[in-house]
Amino acid sequence: MLVEYTLQGRVARLTLDSPHNHNALSTALVEQLHRGFDDAVAAGARVVVLGHTGRTFCAGADLSEAAGRDPGDIAVDRAREMTRLLQAILAAPVPVIAAVDGHVRAGGMGLVGACDIAVAGPQSTFALTEARIGVAPSIISLTLLPKLTARAAGRYFLTGEKFGPAEAADIGLITIATDDVAGTVATLSADIAKASPQGLAASKALTTAAILAGFDAHADALTAQSAELFTSAEAREGMLAFLQKRSPDWA
Repeated sequence: MLVEYTLQGRVARLTLDSPHNHNALSTALVEQLHRGFDDAVAAGARVVVLGHTGRTFCAGADLSEAAGRDPGDIAVDRAREMTRLLQAILAAPVPVIAAVDGHVRAGGMGLVGACDIAVAGPQSTFALTEARIGVAPSIISLTLLPKLTARAAGRYFLTGEKFGPAEAADIGLITIATDDVAGTVATLSADIAKASPQGLAASKALTTAAILAGFDAHADALTAQSAELFTSAEAREGMLAFLQKRSPDWA
């Protein structure tokens, strides 16, 4: 299993457990996440905690699955897969808390943005490095732009800088930066569990409606943009330079 599912009382936990590839979003891992959310709702959970094993919360798409496939098809499939996952988190009738104490990159940033509450510990680092390899945070912009301040988005979408949990809290990416992720998440979960299922679902829907509307309006165009960028000559050079640990030819 790549995602561990547990239920204790009214709290369901989904733990990304694929540390060998930095909890990359493989097709299997994504499907297990969907199943976990469905199981949590069916079991009557009032809150889902999305955590991780290893030093990385999530590094984004699993590019190792791309071997032998057309790059354009890969880009479209990955964008659609990410869209479906983020929408599932946003549309779930229960709150989702991200429990992060590790590195967050690419699609992992989108996951954090989709969660209703995000708690990050001292080992957490965040970065949007897509522009450095010739692509852009296309689909994940749908969950990040509504959460980040405009100035922060204008900075970190462009610079690719790495930043820590305190900065992530200041700019709206996460809710709480703490040295005690487990304790903070337990307190939040206990508070949420006191609410009624109807009250939680209706209250959450108020906070996610505008973001989901953004998916309806822009996801198709952003999927096309992702594919166009991913298959470009600049992106090929950028990804090759990254793998070869050298500067790209535009540097």
